[in-house]
Parts: sequence; structure tokens; C-alpha cells
Amino acid sequence: MFYRIAITGPESTGKSLLTARLAQMFRTSYVNEFARDYIDAFDRPYQYEDLLSIAQGQIASEDEAAKNATRILFCDTELTVIKIWSEVRYEKCDHRIIDLLNNRSYDLYLVMDVDLPWEYDPQREHPGFRPQLLEMYIQEMKNRSLPWELVSGDGPDRLLNALNHIYRHFPELESVILNDKIPQINIFPHD
Repeated sequence: MFYRIAITGPESTGKSLLTARLAQMFRTSYVNEFARDYIDAFDRPYQYEDLLSIAQGQIASEDEAAKNATRILFCDTELTVIKIWSEVRYEKCDHRIIDLLNNRSYDLYLVMDVDLPWEYDPQREHPGFRPQLLEMYIQEMKNRSLPWELVSGDGPDRLLNALNHIYRHFPELESVILNDKIPQINIFPHD
């Protein structure tokens, strides 16, 4: 069985780090957040029209990474991020993004809690709005009846929380790590 697991939620919640660590532990591929590199390439602020290209790029990146994945593909963000981002920033979302969102599913959505301190990044826009954004993500998961779990905790606790959710949904994956000799991994370098 092949699983797609999305790591999603508000900005500055550890999505990218957790995605990379999970992929390392499960020895599989992962997908970076496409929007980061796309926006970094601009010499202008991003615009509403860019969001569709970002959504299409995220999907293309996922499909490409899935070719090299073993049993699991971890995705750093997914199209719910773009939908909420568009609705908050522009008070609308392109129907084509909604169509792409409705035609893409994951076996599990790990929604990141806002219990980590916000860290500055030039692409981050809403340091004081994260609790409200989290509620939007949770409501989106519920409205679409998606399989999701809230991931909270700091440092290794956050990783263990994510692993427990993964094992609860897919118990057969527990042996991928526990019965395999893996090198010692520094889960969160700042610890």
C-alpha cells in the first residue's frame, strides 16, 4: 500500500522541518512547499494570478516525487494552504484551485498546531492571526470529512506526536522504523 501524508496548517508551525524529518525516518521522498521557491524567484510581490500556478506546481512536484517514494510520500503543504491563503489575502479563491483541491486527496492530513513561537521569514504574513488560521484549517478538514490529526508539542514531542498519529492510522508502518536499523537522527537540530 502507498500512502500520501500531507503536513499542513498555518505558517511558522514547523511543517517543512517535520516533513523532512519524517521522510528521513521512513527513508522515503518528500515534497517541499512549491510556493517558497516560486515566490523567491520573483523580483516583485506575488499576485492573485500566481496562486493557480503555485497550486499546479505543488501538484506536479507531488506527482514527480511519488515516483521515487517508498510506501509513503510526505507533502510539505497541500492545496488547502493555497485556498486559505487566497481567501485571507484576496477574499476569494480561483475555482480552478478549488477543483484541483477537490480532486486531490491524502490518506492523512497532519495539521500543525500554533503552539510554536512565530519566526520571521520574508514570506510569512500573519504572525498575530495564526490561531484564527488554525481554526480555518480545522474547519476545512471537518467540512470536507478528511482524515486529519492535530500535531502539537515542541521539539521531539512534536515528532513523536506526528508518529503516533501515523501509526494509529497505519499500524503496518510501525515496522518500517522499529524493525529496521536506522542511523541516529538528530530530530530537531536546536535541541
